[in-house]
Amino acid sequence: MPKGFTLWFTGLPGSGKSTLAQHVSSTLLERGMKLEVLDGDVVRTNLSKGLGYSKEDRDTNIRRIGFVCHLLTRNDVVAIAAAISPYQEIRDENRRLIGRFVEVYCKCDLDTLTRRDPKGMYEKARRGEIAHFTGVSDPYEPPDNPEVVCDTGREDVETSAGRIIRTLEEMGYIPAADARGYTEEEEESIKQRLRDLGYI
Repeated sequence: MPKGFTLWFTGLPGSGKSTLAQHVSSTLLERGMKLEVLDGDVVRTNLSKGLGYSKEDRDTNIRRIGFVCHLLTRNDVVAIAAAISPYQEIRDENRRLIGRFVEVYCKCDLDTLTRRDPKGMYEKARRGEIAHFTGVSDPYEPPDNPEVVCDTGREDVETSAGRIIRTLEEMGYIPAADARGYTEEEEESIKQRLRDLGYI
């Protein structure tokens, strides 16, 4: 029986965390994996209802998601978390708690995020109409050494999801499937990143 692990998506609002999480979860379900997706917005409505957007409340929210991921991982379920999780310290804390933890950084520049923001939240935040908006009026600390970096401002969902799946295969977290569709250059890039991080 496959062991559980946590796949943690972090990035600025609108950077594609939930979209990628759903895409990857569909692939893992097709491969027969047991999984749960914890989306940041859904968690705030249920598990973290009543919390605000101060640093303390944000940290509490991310710790709660991390604890649920820890329980799922411990019971051999794949936990997929998609949450802004702006602070490196709390993400590292969750990594230590969970152990089998794969961090995916959804990287996207502010100009692109602002341009494709359907609700105009970035513009409102820049005008001071929205307080505590991560990336504008609140800080976001990019990961130091994520297992996967997806440049969601430049690459399509299929490309990003493929890199994540291949990384999970290389780490031995999911069974390897037919490798066709990956170029030798992509394969070597993924392997080199995992070597740099000390996995292989």
